[in-house]
Amino acid sequence: MALPIALYSSAQVRALDAYAIEAQGIPAYTLMKRAGEAALRHLRSRWPKAHRIAIVCGGGNNGGDGYVLARFAQAAGLTVTVLAASEPEELKGAARQAFDDFRANGARAHPFAVGLLDEVEIVVDALLGTGLKGEVRAEHAAAIRAINQSGRPVFSLDVPSGLDADAGVPHGEAVRADCTVTFVGLKTGLLVGEGPEYTGTVVFDDLEVTPPAGEFAPRLTRIVETEVQAALPRRRRAAHKGDFGRVLIVGSGPGMPGATRLAGEACLRVGAGLTTVAAAPENVAAIASGRPELICLALTDSGSLSDALSRADVVAIGPGLGRSAWAREALEAVLAADKPLVVDADALNLLAEAEVLPRDDWILTPHPGEAARLLSVTTEQVQHDRLSSLDRLIERFRGTIVLKGAGTLVGGTGETPGVCERGNPGMATAGSGDVLTGAIAGILAQCRDPWAAARVGVLVHAMAGDAAARVGERGVLASDLARELHHAVNL
Repeated sequence: MALPIALYSSAQVRALDAYAIEAQGIPAYTLMKRAGEAALRHLRSRWPKAHRIAIVCGGGNNGGDGYVLARFAQAAGLTVTVLAASEPEELKGAARQAFDDFRANGARAHPFAVGLLDEVEIVVDALLGTGLKGEVRAEHAAAIRAINQSGRPVFSLDVPSGLDADAGVPHGEAVRADCTVTFVGLKTGLLVGEGPEYTGTVVFDDLEVTPPAGEFAPRLTRIVETEVQAALPRRRRAAHKGDFGRVLIVGSGPGMPGATRLAGEACLRVGAGLTTVAAAPENVAAIASGRPELICLALTDSGSLSDALSRADVVAIGPGLGRSAWAREALEAVLAADKPLVVDADALNLLAEAEVLPRDDWILTPHPGEAARLLSVTTEQVQHDRLSSLDRLIERFRGTIVLKGAGTLVGGTGETPGVCERGNPGMATAGSGDVLTGAIAGILAQCRDPWAAARVGVLVHAMAGDAAARVGERGVLASDLARELHHAVNL
């Protein structure tokens, strides 16, 4: 089953479970058996030649899923070793029924022992699931370490044990799975924060539970390729460059010619009609010689921006701007121009130092450090719960917020936030953020919708990064990303 677009919090998924049980009349144990069947199907699909598996079962419903899987796997002819990390006799409800049915077939659960992991080909993690509150207890932490050190492929049920199902951060220790099958609703923690470091490949099964219309608004949505086509439809044959927007990019203070050069090229590569770069006078020659399609403006003072601002449909400010008096004057002129804005890099740092009124027509694109300065918190606090940090940025600044990083988030007032699951560590390179700024500005100039421009800009930037890393992530340059944008916006 393909991954759904909607993602839910763990509380919402528990509510969906309750809805299925109470409103649809599906017994809890039936749902658990469906989960066991789905888990066996995905396990055999992923590792078709594996015959000996170990299932590490905990003391809640995740453990119950494990006991169901054990019974079904044995019936399918697999050799199954069940390792109980919690006392099975203390199980309750559907989980206890799952254990009783497993035991009724003459099978037994062994107390967890590290040595038994050496005898199997696959380790199944059914230890903690979504019910974890607070730090992982010592005995479970020891089991998680043993699973991670086993040298065997790991298959997690619902959520890798120890991973926060909402924020995607480990609670002390967490299982690092090769594959995770998740049930009923796709959990936010699998795709945000550090979640992808722990989940491996994520597969999904809804267990035949469908959210009722209007009652379960998702916490998050995946940003998908159809959004590119919607924001950037096929062009009319008679189109001309004036139809695709005029963008002004302000930045590149002394010694920083490359920043607006990269942003400007990205803007052109996503299809903007005309792009002007306003930079410190000493940078103009380098920018113009490197990309002659850019219109270059020597920015001596704020007055030299007046004509360019009046002609622009969209303004982006920040790449290479610096924090000098010259930079502050440029930012003040841009903010006063009342144009749709993309604000990045040092322009964000200057915003963090000033009292600025929130706006609905701007897109802010902070990385975690810049977000921390905007919120007057630490970078660690931002990263500990990126979704909550995004909410706070929206509350403080309104408009559209792009919280960059692995699993970039896009949020806006009254909108369901989006997450981009594309991209790779090779994109952690100087100038990558400048390319994103230009991409978003160029798309905004064409579609005139900040929400769509931010989501699509983030997606095509990540797709370009993946294309640039085809032969390896190490050594990818920001200019490689800019070149690949042309392909990403022409799906």
